[in-house]
Amino acid sequence: MDNNSAILILFAHPALQNSRVQIKASEAVRSIEGVTFHDLYEEYPDLNIDHKREQRLLLKHDIYIFQFPLYWYSTPALLKEWQDLVLEHNWAYGPGGRALKGKKFMCVLSAGGAEHIYAESDKNGFSLRKLLAPLEKSAAQCGMEFLPPFAIFNTLAITEDEIKWHAEQYRRLITALRFNKVQYSKLKKLSIINHSLDDVIAE
Repeated sequence: MDNNSAILILFAHPALQNSRVQIKASEAVRSIEGVTFHDLYEEYPDLNIDHKREQRLLLKHDIYIFQFPLYWYSTPALLKEWQDLVLEHNWAYGPGGRALKGKKFMCVLSAGGAEHIYAESDKNGFSLRKLLAPLEKSAAQCGMEFLPPFAIFNTLAITEDEIKWHAEQYRRLITALRFNKVQYSKLKKLSIINHSLDDVIAE
């Protein structure tokens, strides 16, 4: 019996050709067995989301990843549209909405600013985790378990070597999730995953 977790990466980037970071990160995880990489802007160039198709896709997977660039402290527009259409009342939440109960949900994102500015005491005035509060609350509303985010910061100045390292770390994380090598009791105590992969992956 296969006890591994099927992973669905819901990827959204409206200008991927301009993103060194997201191109490399995507390439790092596309080929992992048991991982479905679902590029929303590629699938829906007319922005007309087939919400029933998306719901069927969700039911085939155990862990959902939102992969996106942080735009104005939120997700790109199509990913928000996906949430509005796909996470229907009485399907994903509400009295009859139990389709996603028990699933795991995580954000993997890139951000232009340096890591230190995503703090209440710094320029942005909010931690990254607080900026993701609407997604965390939405996951809870659907009965999903929200996992700490994995973030690649400083994308405007990051070097090619740093991009490669982050992409390798991302692949390592997704592989561990896929093959149930993550210690969730430790993972859930984190605010973000970035600096703690060695602590939460059982290799």
